Amino acid sequence: MTLSSDRSPAVNVHGTKSYEIRTYGCQMNVHDSERLSGLLEDAGYVRAPEGADGEADVVVFNTCAVRENADNKLYGNLGHLAPKKAARPGMQIAVGGCLAQKDRDTIVKRAPWVDVVFGTHNIGKLPVLLERARVQEEAQVEIAESLEAFPSTLPTRRESAYAAWVSISVGCNNTCTFCIVPALRGKEEDRRPGDILAEIEALVGEGVSEITLLGQNVNAYGSDLGDREAFSKLLRACGDIEGLERVRFTSPHPRDFTDDVIAAMAETPNVMPQLHMPLQSGSDPVLKAMRRSYRQERFLGIIEKVRAAIPHAAISTDIIVGFPGETEEDFEQTMHVVREARFANAFTFQYSKRPGTPAAEMENQVPKEVVQARYERLVALQEEISWDENKKQVGRTLEVMVAEGEGRKDGATHRLSGRAPDNRLVHFTKPDEEVRPGDVVTVEITYAAPHHLLAEGQVVAVRRTRAGDAWQKRTEAAAAKPAGVLLGLPKIGVPEPLPAASAPACGSH
Repeated sequence: MTLSSDRSPAVNVHGTKSYEIRTYGCQMNVHDSERLSGLLEDAGYVRAPEGADGEADVVVFNTCAVRENADNKLYGNLGHLAPKKAARPGMQIAVGGCLAQKDRDTIVKRAPWVDVVFGTHNIGKLPVLLERARVQEEAQVEIAESLEAFPSTLPTRRESAYAAWVSISVGCNNTCTFCIVPALRGKEEDRRPGDILAEIEALVGEGVSEITLLGQNVNAYGSDLGDREAFSKLLRACGDIEGLERVRFTSPHPRDFTDDVIAAMAETPNVMPQLHMPLQSGSDPVLKAMRRSYRQERFLGIIEKVRAAIPHAAISTDIIVGFPGETEEDFEQTMHVVREARFANAFTFQYSKRPGTPAAEMENQVPKEVVQARYERLVALQEEISWDENKKQVGRTLEVMVAEGEGRKDGATHRLSGRAPDNRLVHFTKPDEEVRPGDVVTVEITYAAPHHLLAEGQVVAVRRTRAGDAWQKRTEAAAAKPAGVLLGLPKIGVPEPLPAASAPACGSH
């Protein structure tokens, strides 16, 4: 594609190019977008103001390929940007992530106004590719086949001052028949424990008090290092880091979830009583067809062991409804596991074909209306269980880490919101004294809804933290900067960008 080079690119009033990143999919993509932001700011770009919606000088799509309609969403959004780009010479559009890794040259054929296409293995090249596209006046497509450098070495603009993602591995060695992620993210590669712990210590030094260890199959960590107990050792080592209050991880795989990990969770005080354990199906024949290397009995056995070691643990899961060949009896087995496991919540998905996966070619695809009916039954059951499990929290006194922006109605209700140790969302009465995101309040739960808890009485105690200090420092620094004002066309007919999904990493494990 050719760009006009005889006019200056649109910039904000301070003469600096602005950027906007739209993120789709799992936590891995959310964390990758933090790195993309860091890279662009390191290269001199500034983040576009909230609500820029395509008015930035560089718009980056960090894509997901897990869901069936991912392609349509991307090309629809690119189509909406085409007239904006035509009216603003110098504006650039980049597409990265899993869909870029999969579609490669297809993207610039279907959307020739795109300037850069980059893959999951070479996100560090984005600033260079943008500059190359500008100078050469043609689209740059660069898809690395394997990891060039572990992405945690890249500059990162963390979205939170008090909580952070920390990648411990990339890629996945599983061969689930419904999942395209291993083909796009590659084989598992583990970071050295010393590098991980050094990053966590540095984050804690900056004020972070909660970290989430992140990997496509997080508890397989160590398979690349030749140490089967590496993950439990890593959890215990996190317990020795002074100032680190909360440790979480996502997403594990039942195959690799071993007793030493359960013991490490139970015996390490700052590892939170929370577990996301993907089920996918409760039917042994369906699990076999999915190439999931566990069966119903093994899965329920893990849940039982976790509950015995950590009685207050909140356990969540992923479930796929309508996998090819799923019978009514198969589906009833999934419902049975849901009743037995009593998940705090579940991310439920209707099966969708992904080209390039074995499941897409399987016979006995389940009719859409059957899948929909089963899905609604599953959601209704899980909603009932979630509510019952939340009601058990009423009367408990919990330490809640104050969050930023989690309570949409907080302003109207004069409440604040935060997360309990087990990651349940808690809305609580705003105390008389100031509390900041990252601070910790002690509250008594008075009411339970299916997806949140309420603490309607007075806050029992407030603990100001270094994490709250870090949030305040960042907020004051941002307020001191003059806000960028973008030049360009007024906002006409551009849909709001989809929010980043909060589902577990790739929903595939």
